Amino acid sequence: MSEEIDQSKRHFLTVATVVVGAIGVCVTAVPFVTSMNPSAKALALGGPTDIDFSKIEPGALIKAIWRNKPAWVVQRPQAALAQLPKNDPLLRDPNSEEPQQPPYAKNAWRSIKPELFVVIGICTHLGCTPLYVPQPGDPSVGPTWPGGFHCPCHGSLYDLAGRVFKNVPAPLNLPVPRHRYLNDKVVRIGENPVGSHSTYTGPLVW
Repeated sequence: MSEEIDQSKRHFLTVATVVVGAIGVCVTAVPFVTSMNPSAKALALGGPTDIDFSKIEPGALIKAIWRNKPAWVVQRPQAALAQLPKNDPLLRDPNSEEPQQPPYAKNAWRSIKPELFVVIGICTHLGCTPLYVPQPGDPSVGPTWPGGFHCPCHGSLYDLAGRVFKNVPAPLNLPVPRHRYLNDKVVRIGENPVGSHSTYTGPLVW
């Protein structure tokens, strides 16, 4: 009788041990498997970023983060677009000869759509973040200011196409990232337009 009881206990303990062990393996495996998935931070650093500009107003700026850098979308009004060619004599690289933009953005507006300007908000002098100062004649810059971006750290100036002015510390225009429009409301930073320079990768800054 006692032997039967011992056998029953032994069987129960064996089954219990197997079950508890299996549960332990599953609990341990869940965080391990999860850890193999890319983190949100990793995705943000390497993947594209979508920006909804459907509610942007003329003259406004939308901020986002792409590859841990500030990515901006500016809605340039017609008056700002008309001013751009007038800035050319004052600029260091008015025709965007330096490779600070993909080929499809090497134009008078440095953009795919003239009214929408996509740019990385990092000063090309020492990596500061410029201020957006779109109003011409803004007293923080000066009465002859045509509107654009001002880096107050060391005084670098860029127009509303991100082109750097002469006689300032910054050597290059603001970088324009790879980007394409998914529709009339969303722009994707980090991808080229489908069928247009689709194999272009550009310098690492993009």
